[in-house]
Amino acid sequence: MKPLAPRHRTSARTLLATGLITSLALVSGCAKSEDDTADKDKGSASQSEQGQVVASPSTGSGPTCSIDAYGAEKIDLKSATVGFSQSEKEANPFRIAETASIKAEADKQGVKLLTANAQSQFSKQISDVQDLIAKGADLLVIAPLNSDGWEPVLRSASAKHIPIITIDRKINATACKDYVSFIGSDFVEQGKRAADQMIESTGGKGEIAILLGAAGNNVTTERTKGFEDRIKEKAPGLKIVFKQTGEFAREKGQSVTENLIQSKPGITGIYAENDEMGLGAVNALKGAGKKPGAVKIVTIDGTRNAVQGIVDGWIDGVVESNPRFGPLAFQTLDTFTKGEKVSQDIVIQDSAYTKDNAKSDLGKAY
Repeated sequence: MKPLAPRHRTSARTLLATGLITSLALVSGCAKSEDDTADKDKGSASQSEQGQVVASPSTGSGPTCSIDAYGAEKIDLKSATVGFSQSEKEANPFRIAETASIKAEADKQGVKLLTANAQSQFSKQISDVQDLIAKGADLLVIAPLNSDGWEPVLRSASAKHIPIITIDRKINATACKDYVSFIGSDFVEQGKRAADQMIESTGGKGEIAILLGAAGNNVTTERTKGFEDRIKEKAPGLKIVFKQTGEFAREKGQSVTENLIQSKPGITGIYAENDEMGLGAVNALKGAGKKPGAVKIVTIDGTRNAVQGIVDGWIDGVVESNPRFGPLAFQTLDTFTKGEKVSQDIVIQDSAYTKDNAKSDLGKAY
């Protein structure tokens, strides 16, 4: 595709996710709490294939990107080839659901889709995307493994003026220059909602631990920030006494928790920054002879196994991180390639599971 206009840099703003199924608003600056955003303007929504409500890519008042500003030309999505790069092994239910959603929507729209899976190897993901470009991808949807290190791909895509949309994790690059839009959850807000659940479950007192996600991406950083800020603000009686990465993996979450309950036998609660680590923590507690509910566990993702953990009494709350990006990703590509403006930051709405709704809503989990 040929460039039409020079690109320019604009700053990103954050969309907020609030409530059980969260309200959306594009606002200036950082994420605010539910009380701060309750009366803000809300964008219209569209319905995904699983009944989850998602934002429209062209609504809101935040920074936008157009095909002219990006330096590409209009193209009919149905005649285009879309390349999708998955970052992680599809053993994780989130990744299974994410890839399935992209494939299902491409099939629904009649769009040719090329796919690649990096198998949790960043060097492979870089070569995967370059291979997608070489195979003729006109548009790219990337689920990045890491936020940094994307320069080779950005140079290759820029040389051919190929629009890029990232999902789930951001890359450290300039919106509407290096990539068009980021579609994902408000991870700071997820951390805040997890903290609210932890406060409710513990009564706001005791010692708690954080099983951190993998280093090197914005998800871990923002989920940690949201949780810590909310605990400091609302529950000074809850003390964070342990933080260690579980690398978003069940086995690692289990081994870290085994060490935790030996070093901190009186631990009150565990905040796991994804379900897999939380389920690993459950295994460790079972192995130590703990009873369900003896240690309060709050996780983020919304997998069926974690929600079943609530039903079984081992987990107290799960904040969903919606993996069903297909409808919103293809809607964003369609809007953008027609020459209409799209938001640079698009937040997909997340629900939540508690003891009140886990059993009835188990079928909605992935």
